[in-house]
Amino acid sequence: MWENIVTDPFVRPDVRGFLNYLNNMPGPKMHQMEPPAARAVYMAMKDVADLPSGDLAIVADLAIPGPAGEIPARLFDAKANREPGPAMLFYHGGGFVIGNIETHASFCAEISRTLDIPVISVDYRLAPENPWPAAPDDCEAAARWVAGNPAELGRKVASLVVCGDSAGGNLAIVTAMALRDAPAAVPVIAQFAIYPAADASKEYPSYSIFADGFLLTRESMEWFQAAYDAEVTHIRTSPLVGDLTGMPPAVVLTASLDPIGDQGRAYAGALAAAGVPVVFREAKGNIHGFVTLRQAIPSSAGDVAGALAALKTVIVEAEGERVMAQAAA
Repeated sequence: MWENIVTDPFVRPDVRGFLNYLNNMPGPKMHQMEPPAARAVYMAMKDVADLPSGDLAIVADLAIPGPAGEIPARLFDAKANREPGPAMLFYHGGGFVIGNIETHASFCAEISRTLDIPVISVDYRLAPENPWPAAPDDCEAAARWVAGNPAELGRKVASLVVCGDSAGGNLAIVTAMALRDAPAAVPVIAQFAIYPAADASKEYPSYSIFADGFLLTRESMEWFQAAYDAEVTHIRTSPLVGDLTGMPPAVVLTASLDPIGDQGRAYAGALAAAGVPVVFREAKGNIHGFVTLRQAIPSSAGDVAGALAALKTVIVEAEGERVMAQAAA
């Protein structure tokens, strides 16, 4: 049974069509480019692969004080005014090397509309110009800034939700750990880790099974890792090797055709073993990166909707517990 799954995995028809297009494209692959060129290609794909951002009440650029200067960020909010409540910190994917606020703007807008929550997307420093731990330093600094309710934000934040995809999933987890160990002005009540790079310390089976032909490849992963130049056994690189006790409730979303899919599964399992409430969802027949491929792979919209519905429940419950605990204190 397992052999059949490995040798002939289920691939959705729209995923197969996109992969055929992608794998037949001429020109160098990402791992054969210099980082600026790879960033430009990734940015150019945005409007082809993902849906338009749509309308929001507020889209505002921010400048967050960081450990090495200002960190660009952007506020996405479906509402112009809000009562005090949760806010989301979003960290984009791209192997710590590519990606920015623009490449994930549509997804952030969708989160704000669906969850009725302000989303602050953080443009953390990228490698190789700024290797590890520049990215986690910026992401933690941004979360602490939002938790401090700066006037620039224009809304009262009572709690935080951390979220990210791929490399950003790693950064969301690492930020949640940092704020667990040294609490910010307001608590992190939930985490949403989307196909996260949770453990670079060892190789999982999916890394070999889906090493080539499914968008994210072994060669591109090795290119990202070399540029990031991280200490692979450190918990700020591989949070799965750390103590997960006391982490916030989680939704973990993976893709079944993803070379790092097993890392996300292992993270969800480790959270459950540590007594952390966790919802695990896997997009069967889909590939790494699908949350920003909703135009190229239309079925991905359903995967996103299902995960956000689960996250909404987690946030409502966690925020209710926070309010009750505050009232009892």
